Amino acid sequence: MKDKIAFQGHAGAYSDMACRTVCPDMEVVPRNTFADVFDTLNQGNAQYAMIPIDNAIAGRVADIHHLLPNSGFYITEEYFMPIHHCLLGVAGSDKASIKHIYSHIHALPQCREFIRTLKAEEIIYGDTAKSAKKIATMNDKTCAAIASSLAAELYGLEILASNIEDSDYNTTRFIVLSKQENTPVYSTEQNYITSILFNVRNIPAVLYKSLGGFATNNINMTKLESYMEGGRFTSTQFYCEVEAHPEQKSLQLALEELAFFATKIKTLGTYKASNFRKIK
Repeated sequence: MKDKIAFQGHAGAYSDMACRTVCPDMEVVPRNTFADVFDTLNQGNAQYAMIPIDNAIAGRVADIHHLLPNSGFYITEEYFMPIHHCLLGVAGSDKASIKHIYSHIHALPQCREFIRTLKAEEIIYGDTAKSAKKIATMNDKTCAAIASSLAAELYGLEILASNIEDSDYNTTRFIVLSKQENTPVYSTEQNYITSILFNVRNIPAVLYKSLGGFATNNINMTKLESYMEGGRFTSTQFYCEVEAHPEQKSLQLALEELAFFATKIKTLGTYKASNFRKIK
């Protein structure tokens, strides 16, 4: 029996494309919301989940950072996908006839300059694939969707324009989640990312002191984000990612120092760093 991997969206969404690229032998399981994806994984109806966590233009995916800390899941892999948006319309339509463009709330801003050239109305509608499906159902030559080439194929739409994103560096970072921790065996030939969650004590300069151990042990931190825990402005939670493996003494020492100033320290997974990080 095939393993299953869940994603948020409809068939043809960029998350679907990520699943097909990273896990081509798995059965994809589409779900309406990120909460539904997490429930599917938690209930054992899928072994993995493909989740977008950041976009180079739109920034972090807020829902994920709300759901991930208390999920009990682990990050097992990361994948960077260059996003190439297409303008999709029904048969016989063309760019000049488009008056209304449907797409995801994050996809529309990524194509703003292109949309302005068409002087079309932006309409936020679900995810990109759901927007494509709606355009196919409407069969209106004045309406189009911003979605993937896969969505065009699945819903029988024509690609009216390709690569319409405003920036050529438009990239989404995905993470693969699992209920099982799967720390790779350490090798000096490989780079690793470790994701860590922690709360800081309510004392002056506590964040500076908490991060000191990473600096003194020469560990590069690639991400640091803060959240108010439980709506309390005196209790701050941080999510960070560092380039290190738990078997490295430098990370062990950094975490020991972190423990002096932080509470609820939790590792959310260690995984191989994507080769995409080496691209300049």
